[in-house]
Amino acid sequence: MPPARIDIEARQKPLYGYPSLSNFIASDFDRTSLIYNRFDELSARNLLYLQSELAELQAQQRAFDKEDLKAEKDLGRQQCARNFASFEQAALSTQNSDATQKARWDLMIKIRATLKEYREALQSEVSMIAHPPPSKSVYRAFKNEVFVKSENGLIPVLGGNSAGLYDDVDELMALRVQENPDRLSTFVQENLGFLFPDRKRSRNGIAYASDRAIMSFIAWFSTFLAALLLIGAIVILYKVRSPEWRLGLIATFTTLFAGSVGLLTNARRAELFAATAA
Repeated sequence: MPPARIDIEARQKPLYGYPSLSNFIASDFDRTSLIYNRFDELSARNLLYLQSELAELQAQQRAFDKEDLKAEKDLGRQQCARNFASFEQAALSTQNSDATQKARWDLMIKIRATLKEYREALQSEVSMIAHPPPSKSVYRAFKNEVFVKSENGLIPVLGGNSAGLYDDVDELMALRVQENPDRLSTFVQENLGFLFPDRKRSRNGIAYASDRAIMSFIAWFSTFLAALLLIGAIVILYKVRSPEWRLGLIATFTTLFAGSVGLLTNARRAELFAATAA
């Protein structure tokens, strides 16, 4: 078999495991398959360890402060407590290093490093929380790559302790999701995506939906629904002569309009009240 043909086949069907999974993630043009485990339990434990370590360092710092407070007649300690240059010289001097100040200097360096690590871990956790779990449709497609069908059922492509990395969707985070999807768009993508196939993209066992086609349908449907409610209300109210019926129809159409805005869009309460009042 020619080498060129072997290379083509290798690119078309990578080896199961990290090669196949990374190939799938990289081939997703919209990057919604950038899904990884947050390791919430390990992250929480790391933060607990760090804050406990800082608590121990804080207690040690306070103990040193009490010792220095008692040594009122030691002018060297008093000078180091109020002058950083003197403190640094006493702790780091190669000739007349003060063991007492050296211990305090080492503690300061350790506090600085641990406090920096702790705050960076907190900021990292805030960043992780900002990434939501993947959507149901994306997770279903992703699981088709994470698990391989065999005679014994589904086998994870990653072995060892990595086999269960993608079992629980609540422990996963998607690095990229659709920005502020409205409820109607989410419903169509989750349940009606098969009606809008993207024929330019294909992969065994995975059907891609065209985002452009879905967005066009959403725009058309929203316009049609708004026009239907408006024109329907005008025509029906024009035909009905009874004041009682008119009041009932006005209440009905107002409720339908508010319901459509509230259920099919991401309108906030203030926006919903304003639209309904108008």
